[in-house]
Amino acid sequence: MKALVCDENSKIAIQNITLDPPKAGEVLIKMAATGVCHSDLSVQNRTLPLPIPMVLGHEGAGVVEQVGEGVSNVVPGDHVVLSFIPECGTCHFCERREPFLCANGTSPTGAMMDGTFRTHLDGKDIPVMQFLGCMAEYAVVPSISVVSIDKDIPLASAALVGCGVTTGVGAAINTAKVKPGATVAVFGCGGVGLSVIQGARIAGADRIIGVDLADNKLDMAKKFGATDVVNAANDPVAQIKALTNEIGVDNAFEAIGIGAVAQQAYAATRRGGTTTIVGAGKITDSITLNALIFFADAKNVQGCFYGSVNPREDFPKLLGLYKRGKLDLDGMVTKTYSIDEAPQAFEDMEQGRNARGVIVY
Repeated sequence: MKALVCDENSKIAIQNITLDPPKAGEVLIKMAATGVCHSDLSVQNRTLPLPIPMVLGHEGAGVVEQVGEGVSNVVPGDHVVLSFIPECGTCHFCERREPFLCANGTSPTGAMMDGTFRTHLDGKDIPVMQFLGCMAEYAVVPSISVVSIDKDIPLASAALVGCGVTTGVGAAINTAKVKPGATVAVFGCGGVGLSVIQGARIAGADRIIGVDLADNKLDMAKKFGATDVVNAANDPVAQIKALTNEIGVDNAFEAIGIGAVAQQAYAATRRGGTTTIVGAGKITDSITLNALIFFADAKNVQGCFYGSVNPREDFPKLLGLYKRGKLDLDGMVTKTYSIDEAPQAFEDMEQGRNARGVIVY
């Protein structure tokens, strides 16, 4: 079968790989759609130091084709969204209803949860991204990584709930708990940032300021709910202060993964407000805060991982918002690609052409 592989030289290409059947607690998914997420690019450019070669893909939706022994949460024929954080249900975090922090929810080796591999390239085991590797025609994944959804939801749109939309909307609603009437600034208007904007709109924010260097992304920000936009090329903090009577915003979000931008978001936050860091930065990057000013301004600074969600509960809620017309998933899908066109999808993402590119099979 075809899959998108990042090789030892950080080059991406379509490769023919083989796939073992699911073992106990696993399911075989016939992929319908995979979102092209910046985190996939972060594997390629080594921001995320995962092993390569690797089958990319962690944001997807498809149809269950086969289940392994002991699987009871889905049956063949079910439509599912994949979660890149499986919920083990027994660790410290899962027991405290924080499954997005599941202690067993990461795969630094690219292996499955039992430490072995289902995917092979040229007769050798090949790691997959976050137990999924769903930039492929089929994927074997843990059953605790899938959430069943209504069959009337288009799978190309539902796929976005697997990562970007959930991360962004969850950042606004779950992590920052944006209040009705709040003022909000979102630094970075890519797929995650646009989803933060949507989340702030759904939460009832009064003023939502989209910040980016690209005018086309600022146009997208207005489409998804930004009341104002600021081009970051010209002192975005000063522009945001001017829009808020020199006070700053109640909630600022950094959705790019750059330390300097996170500091801008902090500077744009009012005294006593909250800055939420959503973007995944490089391990060599840092954020510097003045110890006296940090104390005196009484601002809150927090990280946000996967929108602080419980996939089993929040995926259906987000898709319910979609079905009621409150969350725009269809509009987020700027362009679709075949699996053979996946490298072009990556180029388009790097150039900022899409809200979200989606590979359809």
